[in-house]
Amino acid sequence: MAIKKTVFIWFFSFLSLCTFAQTGEIYVGKQSNKAQRDGSAGAPFLTLQDALRQAREWRRIQDPRMQRGITIWVGDGVYVPPQTILIRPEDSGTAESPTWIKGLGKEAIFSGGVTIAGWQPLKGEKRLDAAVAKHVVVAEAPRVGGKYFPFRQLWVGSRKAIRAESHDDAHLPRIINWNFSRQAAIVPNVFPKFAFKAGMEFFIHQWWAIAQLRIREAVVTKDSITLLFHEPEGKIQNEHPWPKPWLSKEHGNSAFRLVNALEFLDQPGEWFLDEDQHKVYYYKRPDEQLNQLNVVVPYLETILRMQGTLESPVRHVYIEGLQFQHSSWLRPHDYGHVALQAGMYFLDAYKLTPPGTADKTGLENQAWLGRPEAAVVLSHTAHTKISACRFSHLAATGIDYREANLQDTLIANLFQDIGGSGILLGQFSDEQVEAHLPFQPSDQRILTDGLVVQNNLVQDIGNEDWGTVGIGAGFVRNVSIEHNELLDLPYTGISLGWGWTPTVNSMRNNRVLYNRITRYGRYMYDVAGIYTLSAQPGTKIQYNVIDSIYRSPYAHIPDHWFYLYTDEGSAYMNVSNNWFPSNKILKNANGPSVEWTNNGPDVDPKVVKQAGIQETYADLLSAKRPIAAATEINTYVPFTKPVFFQIYDPQQQLSAAAIKNFFVRQGADISQIFHWKHYTVLMTSDEMGKKLASAWVASYPAIAYKLFNDLFYTFDRTDFGGEKPKETDFVLLTAQLLDDRNKQEAYYRAHKEQFKKWPEVASGFCRAGFDEVLVYRNGRQLMLYISFPKGQDFKRIDQLTTKDNPKVVEWNRLMGSYQEGIPGTGKDETWIFYKQ
Repeated sequence: MAIKKTVFIWFFSFLSLCTFAQTGEIYVGKQSNKAQRDGSAGAPFLTLQDALRQAREWRRIQDPRMQRGITIWVGDGVYVPPQTILIRPEDSGTAESPTWIKGLGKEAIFSGGVTIAGWQPLKGEKRLDAAVAKHVVVAEAPRVGGKYFPFRQLWVGSRKAIRAESHDDAHLPRIINWNFSRQAAIVPNVFPKFAFKAGMEFFIHQWWAIAQLRIREAVVTKDSITLLFHEPEGKIQNEHPWPKPWLSKEHGNSAFRLVNALEFLDQPGEWFLDEDQHKVYYYKRPDEQLNQLNVVVPYLETILRMQGTLESPVRHVYIEGLQFQHSSWLRPHDYGHVALQAGMYFLDAYKLTPPGTADKTGLENQAWLGRPEAAVVLSHTAHTKISACRFSHLAATGIDYREANLQDTLIANLFQDIGGSGILLGQFSDEQVEAHLPFQPSDQRILTDGLVVQNNLVQDIGNEDWGTVGIGAGFVRNVSIEHNELLDLPYTGISLGWGWTPTVNSMRNNRVLYNRITRYGRYMYDVAGIYTLSAQPGTKIQYNVIDSIYRSPYAHIPDHWFYLYTDEGSAYMNVSNNWFPSNKILKNANGPSVEWTNNGPDVDPKVVKQAGIQETYADLLSAKRPIAAATEINTYVPFTKPVFFQIYDPQQQLSAAAIKNFFVRQGADISQIFHWKHYTVLMTSDEMGKKLASAWVASYPAIAYKLFNDLFYTFDRTDFGGEKPKETDFVLLTAQLLDDRNKQEAYYRAHKEQFKKWPEVASGFCRAGFDEVLVYRNGRQLMLYISFPKGQDFKRIDQLTTKDNPKVVEWNRLMGSYQEGIPGTGKDETWIFYKQ
């Protein structure tokens, strides 16, 4: 009997221990049944920090309740931590005993914001028109710790309000010019009764990035305003070579707006913070009631941070089913914001004269960069997991795996209404390291390695910094970005790589597979659904679906957009079986071994069905927002004829070698360079021609260039029953039209009607054996391309066009009356030949 009793007691004790081992649970909640909160279901802790401390203590003393893991259950409600929640190495779990932080319901929200209450109708404000003032309400600015604080975002319920601005996103005006000697923007005076106010800011669209500059002074005339800026951003904006303010007669100068003045408060949903008087003004939307306004402004820049060390990372912490809302980002408020790419901002930048570094002989710029803050940051972590969480109403980045992340997982999360990038992965450029250097650390543990980003929905990010990305990965390795859906993006969908270098570095073996990217490039071009930089041995970009790029109203070059874009230094990667509706891609200055296989509209339809969020996580798709009304989507009709990029340098500021080096730096084929006196012409593709045009403006704004891609006349012998020769030669000529609008119109009209009214001209071309005759224009200048069977003497066969053909003689005489030679020709010269 004694033995049986002992066995029974032991068995009962074992069951009790097992029960404890399986029920290591701590609760966080808003309501408690007891005055003393102990973390039980009935008396939950009020804060996650207290629950983490309890779990930490269980692990320290090896409490039996932690043997099979600890679950911290977070009840529904809004939790507002007074400072960033820090998860430390001591909070780590193990594979057998992880730490879970889970939402009990669907509304466990961690907010970095502060509520503004006490709204009253605005009275007696003479700075606003009466028609506007009657819709405006005002409240005292919030305080934290007894002190007022700045903020740059405001949400009313679930809707983001807009900081008072001169023009909305769809109707930005264009700058007049940029005065580099004065570090000043010259803008049109399109502002009724403009008066400069301290605190005003200047927002400018610059190719693929934006800048936000604090205005120091404004010099106003009737037609223009000259804006000067505070430091450090004034100097940085003026001296950084890429991307500069865009100045173009063809497509319009950089778009801009002014921000942050009470006088700009003129539309429903706008707000303004008067930092001197500590007042917040809000223009109510028609469906909002004064006594029902739920207004939140952000205070914390980072809501939650997992922070370990190289020797002791945070391990096996799993977060599931939480929401993160209302983060701030104040660097633009204090220092301005001038971005290089993907939201990374300049700390210092300038042009190299002469160009060249040890790693890149043609590099012409230097840059040191900073990184925006994020709502959730993970550094020095291993085997963590964040799943089924919602990241929304955030000022800068959603989540940032900053460095030393080993085999972490980010799965089935929603990223929506975010001012910057949705997801950032790995190191880009440390503040002390120049941005164009390959990153190869001696201690490989600092790398983000083996991270899985899977089945996430990313929508409406970059709604403040238009140059940010859906998912951005820097110097990472063994990272898998799979089955995500990204849409409604201001710029690129997935950006993989950093450094602009073909030198083999720490990046390798990354996977971008089965993602669906649509409705991207809303504002910024030089863009792609998927974009890569630098050497990445073993990297695969496969089975992705990319479609529907926005028609940007402010693109520096309206068709400089792509479905896939391997940019500078991209090397040692495989790009295959990606579906997109037409073959609009760009390979720019790539390194060796970029394998392109079976991409475009002919990819297996199964890929289209399999890409994007998998069925297990399909519930996420119910959160997708519909496409905005009046949205315009771009289409692509490829231009297959050659185009011509011409440089005119009568002052001989650049040598032939320098011009050739410029072409090489941009990745152009230099086998077709032609010259005549102070003119240089490169025959290239349409896409490369446009890239050269934008790069030339940035590099040599004082030296004239022209891009000839406006083809207004085409003769093709196959249209007249002829056959294409197996091989061809060609000649290239140029002239210009007289400075007489009537004669110019007569010239174009004659060419439009030539095949009908002057059929003898085409007959002459056929007799001569011409394959193609193409005539381009840029302004008054014409470019003439004539191809013919290889081995023929052009001067001899050209005479056949007029032999026994008086109508061609008449045609040539008539056209000659509309033409003259370009600058540099002699008195009797009209058409001149370019020579190699």
